[in-house]
Formats: sequence, C-alpha cells, structure tokens
Amino acid sequence: MTNRKQLFWATTALMSGVLMAGAASAQSTGTAAVEIGEVVVTGQRGPRSIDGAIVAETVGKSRSTITQEFIETQAAGQTINEVLNLVPGMSFTNNDAYGSSGGNIRLHGFDGPRISQTFDGMPLNDSGNYSLYSNQQLDSELIGSASVNTGTTDVDSPTASASGGTINMSSINPRTEFGGRIKASLGDDDFRRVFAQLDTGEVGPFGTRAWLAYSDQSYDKFKGQGDLNKTQYNFKIYQPLRDNGDFVSFAGHWNRNRNNNYADLQLQRNADGSASLANGVTWNSDFDNTYKAPTFRNGVADADTNTNRFWALRQNPSDTGNLRAQSRFTLRDNLIFTFDPSFQYTLATGGSGQFVLSETDRTIRGSKTTGGVDLNGDGDTLDSVRVHSTNNTHTQRYGISSSLIWKLSDTQTLRGAYTLDDARHRQTGLNSLINFSNPSEPRFFDPFAGLRDKEHRIVNLDGYEIRSRDRLSYATLNQFAVEYAGRFLDDSLRVNVGVRAPFFKREMNQNCYSQSKSSSVVCSTETAVKKPDGTYTLGNRTQSYIAPYSREVKFDDILPNVNVSWNFSGAHSVYGSFAQSLTLPRTDNLYTVFFDTDGDITSPITEPEKTTTYDFGYRYQTSTLIASANVWYTKFDNRIVSRYDQDLGVSFDSNVGNVDLYGFDSQVGWSPIEGLSLYASASYTDSEIANDYLDGLNLIKTGGKSLTETPDWTFGGRIDYETGPLQLGLQAKYTGERWVTDVNDLYTEAYTVVNADAKFDLGYFGYQGSSLALRVVNLFDEKYFGSISGASDASKATYAYRGAPRTLQATVTYAF
Repeated sequence: MTNRKQLFWATTALMSGVLMAGAASAQSTGTAAVEIGEVVVTGQRGPRSIDGAIVAETVGKSRSTITQEFIETQAAGQTINEVLNLVPGMSFTNNDAYGSSGGNIRLHGFDGPRISQTFDGMPLNDSGNYSLYSNQQLDSELIGSASVNTGTTDVDSPTASASGGTINMSSINPRTEFGGRIKASLGDDDFRRVFAQLDTGEVGPFGTRAWLAYSDQSYDKFKGQGDLNKTQYNFKIYQPLRDNGDFVSFAGHWNRNRNNNYADLQLQRNADGSASLANGVTWNSDFDNTYKAPTFRNGVADADTNTNRFWALRQNPSDTGNLRAQSRFTLRDNLIFTFDPSFQYTLATGGSGQFVLSETDRTIRGSKTTGGVDLNGDGDTLDSVRVHSTNNTHTQRYGISSSLIWKLSDTQTLRGAYTLDDARHRQTGLNSLINFSNPSEPRFFDPFAGLRDKEHRIVNLDGYEIRSRDRLSYATLNQFAVEYAGRFLDDSLRVNVGVRAPFFKREMNQNCYSQSKSSSVVCSTETAVKKPDGTYTLGNRTQSYIAPYSREVKFDDILPNVNVSWNFSGAHSVYGSFAQSLTLPRTDNLYTVFFDTDGDITSPITEPEKTTTYDFGYRYQTSTLIASANVWYTKFDNRIVSRYDQDLGVSFDSNVGNVDLYGFDSQVGWSPIEGLSLYASASYTDSEIANDYLDGLNLIKTGGKSLTETPDWTFGGRIDYETGPLQLGLQAKYTGERWVTDVNDLYTEAYTVVNADAKFDLGYFGYQGSSLALRVVNLFDEKYFGSISGASDASKATYAYRGAPRTLQATVTYAF
C-alpha cells in the first residue's frame, strides 16, 4: 500500500470504505441499501477505484463517482461542485479560486435549478426557485464520496426539480479509534483557513462513535475591494446496530457566509461573433472604490447622486443549517426498513439591494397626502436618501426519505419508498437606514436590511414598516415510488424497473398589492379604492392592483425509471436506461396574477418541464483500469423561459416548446504501475431548440439554435505520481465554446485551466497522517470568461464573470 493510501485511510472513514463508494454516494439510505446488497450478493468486491478519481460502477445508468482520496488533492475548502468538474458531462464555473463566491453549473445542457443535488439524501435545491448555492455546502474534508447521475434520477429522488440529472454527496462516518486532525492554510489574496476535526472513537458499551468539525475561512477578493468570510460547524454521531449493516446516524451542519460581491464584466460582440470586454472594461474592473459623501443641509432639497455600485454596499450574506438522520433496520431476514428525516434552516438575501428614497415618497406618506419622514436627521423632509432594501428569504424545511425493501428471493428485490419535502418559505423586503457615520464609507447596519436590527427600520407616517415585498409560501412534495430489482443468467443480467409519483402543492400568500398583469407589487398603506372590475387604485397611482390574496396550485405526474445492465466476460459490461423527470414552475412567477374571465385570481400557470432520457453505455473494469463510454439523448418538453405576453401585458414564465439534447461521455482511469495513475474524460453535448417564441412583439428566433452557457466539448485529465513520501498531481479542464445569447449570435471562446498539487507525507518522519501540501489553481494564469449572464441577442447587454487568476495555496495538516 502506498504512503498516500496510508494517509487516506488514517484520516477518513467512508460508509464501507472505497469498497462501497458508488453505493455510499447514493442519494438515500434506501437506494444505498439496495445497491450495496446487489454488490455483496453478486460477490463483486468493489466498486474498485483509481486513486478516488474514478470508481467502478455497477448500476445500469451513467454515473460517475469520486471519493475522499481524490477530493483531498484539491484546494483546501474548495466547493464540491468544483472538485467534480473533471467528471464527464459536467461543467462548473467557479467565481473565484476558493469557492466562497459561488458559481454556475451545467450538466448535459441543464442549469443548476434543473439539477437535483442532495447531501446525505437531503435535497439542497432552494424550495422556491430550485437554485443551487455551491458556497453553502459541506466542507470538502468531510465528504466521503460524491456522484453525478447525468440526465437520470434515482427512483426515489426527493425533488420537484430534477429534469437535468442529480448530484449526490455523502459525509464521512466517524472512525472507530480516537484521533483528529488540524489543517491550517495560507494563500494568495490573504487567504487564511483553519479546519479542525476530532473523532471520539468507539465510546460506551454499544460502540457509539462521533466526530466534531469546525472551519473558518477568509480572503480578499482577487479584484476590487472587499472580502469573503465563511465559518462552518459540523458533527456526526454513528451507532452501528448489528453486523449486517444496520445503523442509526445523526448529524448537524451550520454555515455562515458574509461576502462582498464581485462585479461581472460587460461584453461586446466581435466581428466573428466571439465575446470580448466592452469598451472601457478591463479584466480588473469591479465595483466603485469610492463614494461621494452626500451633503444634507437643513431647508435644502439635497439628494444622494451616487450609483448603487459602491463595493461596501454590495454584499451577499447567508446563514444555513440542517439536522439530518439516517437509519437502516433489518426487520426480518428478508425485510429492511430505512428512514432518513431532516430539517433545514435558511436565511439569505441573494445579494444586497439599495435605492434612493424621497422623504416624501408615496410609501412614506401612506394614507396621508402631505408630510414626510426625516430619514437623514437634517431637520427637514426635503431630501432623497439612499436606503437599504434587500429581499430576505427565510426557509424552514422538513423532509423524510424512507424505504421498505422486501427481498423476494436471493435474486429478486421489491422496494416501496415515500418522500416528504415540506418547506415554509417566508420572503420579505424590509427597508432600513444605512450607516453614514462616515459619509464617504457607508455601511449597512444589518446585512439583512433591518430583519434583525429593528432600530433602523424605516417607518412611514401610518406607523407601517416600509418593505418591498411580503409573502409567505408553502411548498409540499409527497412522493411515492416502487422499484423492482432482479438478477438473471447467473447474476450477469440485472434489471431495475421503477416508477415514482410526485404530488406537489404550492400555497401562496401575498400580503402586498399586486399590479395586475405584472410581477410588480406595492407594499403600502396608501388609500385603496376598489374599481368595478375588482381591482384597486392606490393613492394617486394610475395602475390597477389586486388586493392581498391567497391561492394554491398543484402538480402531479407518473415518472418511470428503468435500467438494465449485462456483465459479460468478467470485466466487460453494457447497460441501458430510460427515465423521465420533471421541473415544476418556480415560486416567483406564480405570484404574477390577474383576474380571469370568471373573476377569479389566476396566473399564466405553466405546465411542468419534462424530460425523457435514453442512455446506453459500455464499461470495462479491472483492478488497474476502469473505463466507460456512453451515448445519450434527452427529449426536453415544455421548456420554460421568462417572456413578455403582448396580449396580457405581463412578463411571466411560459412554455415555449421543446428541445432535443444529445451527446456522449467517456472516462478512463488507469494505474499502470504502483505510484502512477492517469485519468481522462471527454464529453460532447449538442442541443436543438424546436421553436421561435414571441417576447412581446419581438420574435426571438431560437428555432434550430442551441442552449446557452453549454460547452460543446469538454475534456478533463489528471496525472498522479507518488514516490516515497512525495505525491505530485497535475490536472486540466478544457471547456469549449459557449453561446451567450438565445439566438446564438454571441459566444465565449474556449479555455483551459490547469491546476497542480504537491504533498509531502510527514509520516516519513514519524508523524503519521500529517502532511505539507502546495496547490496552484490556474497554473498558467489563463484569462477567460466564467459564469455568463446572457440575453436574447447580442444587441442587449450581456455580462460574464472573470475566471479566477493563478492562485497559490499552502496547507499543513497535523493528525493525532
């Protein structure tokens, strides 16, 4: 066994080690129980792994898995989505080198809100808009394995949005022996991070074991002013019940982010259609470094004339946490029950908001026709003052994933599964004062705009706390699933047939006045006068508004999931899968309402997006070589985009037609000699949109075009070499051209990012499990566009984030 593997096994514990890595990263205990049972019964002592970068899979669908052995070679504190970026079919653009500022993901052409991501079986997608927040995920040192299902779900996928596939990650289990580790990291941009973990080992008469972990990370932005700070706490308790795999675990997670934002860069179109920086924009352009101190004088109508681009007022705070349990109980020799409950808490803004407010604004006066509020304390109500207004989202979310697994025989299994995902989604937008004690360097009193700091909330003449939104939503998913798994022909043929039936309900309670046929709302105490058509006018406003309301929408479907695999000649196997998935309309546009012809409040409710995916592949798997290749096709029905309806006079999410997506993925891992391993992946993705669509009076000519932000070709590769106590790694990811606009008249050029890492095992000097590591992100300092903010065509404003420059990080690990 190499020194690297000795260090790996000394510092981590997987569900069943790398032996069961593929099953360990399944999204639920029920799915893992079925897959592990299949592996053990058929006598395959695997899945095998090539240094954790690739794992031998046995499921009958395309899945790629990495383990902690590979994860630990990446930058300390890195988000798991960036670590997975070498996986075929996946493209992730990190907004900085260390991962705390988030990023964008594409998986076979689908964006983050259409991809389900789970953490120990618990869904991570936002319950309202289904977004994924890569900077809020578990510390990478605590992730035992992570897997990507490209285009297909597991039969019990606990989500209302999984049309583009799934990403599943599992936390490590506590070790059986007492020990721990402390990691300290320094890097470019004043990067500082400390990570500490303590394992209790087996304690008490029942062999209970646990780990506790803490991390704190901070660094400066690589361009412009500001910094990013992240603190995380984690624990896990594990209780084995019997020697048959039964267990109970309970874990907790808390993550606090306080980040200054990066400014994206405006693009322009070159003659060949490629994107470059717009005139006056440089690679280091960012938010404004200075703020012109406003002058406010008694008796004079003064105004703050600054823009909203001052760096200190561009923040993105979040507090997220969860409690989760997993359990497996063998009720009888042929009957297993699994039960995974969870609770999640989220408080986040999605980015800071600010605007200039007149001290006599209509919302300030409310029901009064004269007067105002002195917001800046200069003794008059004549001014226009910058105030803080951000959209806070506070979510409390309960979940259950459970399965009853009946072993009909040694080769036949039947599973029934139930999933509950119930979220309370409170969205507010309180307005609050900004701290101008230093007028040229304003700061927020409260990053959540008065949510916690009641003293500086803005109150109008009626005593009403001014806000930009005020609504309460409940999202409830009840899902039932059935799966049959059988093995035939001396266990060489495996068949899995399943179906899931999601029943989804979204209850919406709007506490503000909604502008009819618009997503705009007014939260105010202005006098409301009812019109004959049932709408209202507010004060001296000319628009029509719908009074606060409550309404409910429901969706349901039946989604089949079938896969077959045939293992022949030992190392060779082929497989095929068919699965349907869906993504439901998101919260925001369901709050766009108007009165229908029957006088009922309604909205242009869209049909759910639905995908049908076919996947066929080949695998070759031995102890030193693991390879796979597959072709796939996805029929993407009822694609939803935001558009403007000229007849209704409203912008809303709407179904605009279908998309065909197709391509192939391949990957190979090879360890030709002891101490050397090679990994390579390649993917091709293409798409064709079926229809043009109307945006107001404008015809957006998307028919025959491809989806945006999706690279056509991606290639990944890594070389690992180990000699004595020294381990060296070099990896690269090529990302092909990506369309920026819907009509494909602007694209970003391809780029390649090379990372390098080196680690010296201090066990060579007797410090087992300890090491020194050096890692470089973007070794050759490639300048490229990362995350993209596109438009319908190149005549509109388009933007992109700059990819992180070359960044150096050093880490020392002490294990005990």
